[in-house]
Amino acid sequence: MIPGDAVLDAFINANILFCVAYALWYVTRIGLNYLGLRHAYGTQLQLLNGAFVAIVFAPFLVLLFNVLQSNGIATGVNLNLSDMVVSHYLNGGFEMKATRFESLIQIRENLSANVLSGAGIIAQAVIVAFLAGLILGAVRLVYSMFCLHKIVGNSFTWRRFGRMRLLLSDRTLVPFSTRGIRNYYVVIPTHMLSQGNELKVSLAHEFQHIRQGDLEWEILLEALKPLFFLNPAYHAWKRQVEHLRELSCDSAVLTRGSICVKTYCDTLLSVCQKTLRKDRTFVIAVPKVALVTADRATLREGKASFLEHRIRSLLDARRVNHPRLILAAVILPLFAVTTLTAISIQRPGDWSHDRLMLSTVVNLERLDEINRLSTFGRVRN
Repeated sequence: MIPGDAVLDAFINANILFCVAYALWYVTRIGLNYLGLRHAYGTQLQLLNGAFVAIVFAPFLVLLFNVLQSNGIATGVNLNLSDMVVSHYLNGGFEMKATRFESLIQIRENLSANVLSGAGIIAQAVIVAFLAGLILGAVRLVYSMFCLHKIVGNSFTWRRFGRMRLLLSDRTLVPFSTRGIRNYYVVIPTHMLSQGNELKVSLAHEFQHIRQGDLEWEILLEALKPLFFLNPAYHAWKRQVEHLRELSCDSAVLTRGSICVKTYCDTLLSVCQKTLRKDRTFVIAVPKVALVTADRATLREGKASFLEHRIRSLLDARRVNHPRLILAAVILPLFAVTTLTAISIQRPGDWSHDRLMLSTVVNLERLDEINRLSTFGRVRN
């Protein structure tokens, strides 16, 4: 059985890696925009997904690094961040009382121990917040899947070919796609059968989502959402994936040239206008990828909606040359930095020479404090 402290360490490391990887991707995106690659939405989406893959494979690369060190390879390489900070402190890098410094570098270890034992108000608050988010998120996910299953189950089969099922529904106003264990489902509102342009745009859009693998990513991110409920970086990550997949899909569909920009934009506006009506079941139902959703919050606050951003990007679209070359040139450094971060944030191993020195300094400092208090007491008497 895997010990609880190992599971907690892995969970903490995953949260840290999400924050670091998202920050790295965000900086990379700013760099791409500066280089005139703002419209490389597909490349940006692949970078974001690649960073997620780097997080998934990071523990295995850390294990490989530890195996190499245990076999005498790269024994002189110490990438642990905590050890490097200790070494910097002992070399006079900054001034601080040794006891204070030791308490700072042991915050994570002490918090982990308190969480596992349930000791302390802070640890108990963390446990309660995590369990509440996990339970609420899991209940929401199950209910959302039930709503989605209900919509798909009450739809009528229109076409089927291979693993693809085209369904017609009277219960939804917005086209969307989802998948089961084996089959893919594209659900089209029944009223679109009489609207040729909207039907053509909707089918092309949802088929492109399936080609890009967006459904699998949506299912994965929705499934992990209850687990990382307390991590704001994860919510920002998922929101960026949702935005980029729509922008990338729009660009890919128009690049084929079978649909004009005006028809595409008119369809987005028409479908979005219908989503402003009350369609609670559709809003709740996940995991799915819809043609468009109404961003009611931005409309109330008077901000530019994501739909407006999509239409502006369609009108100002530019073809990106050599997208795969750009992806390869950026994703390798991003993967390397994520891996190095995963190695550096691991819990320190056995006591090193620097940590023994720090422990000695702390003990001397405490002994000096005891002697000072004893001397003060004798003088006072």
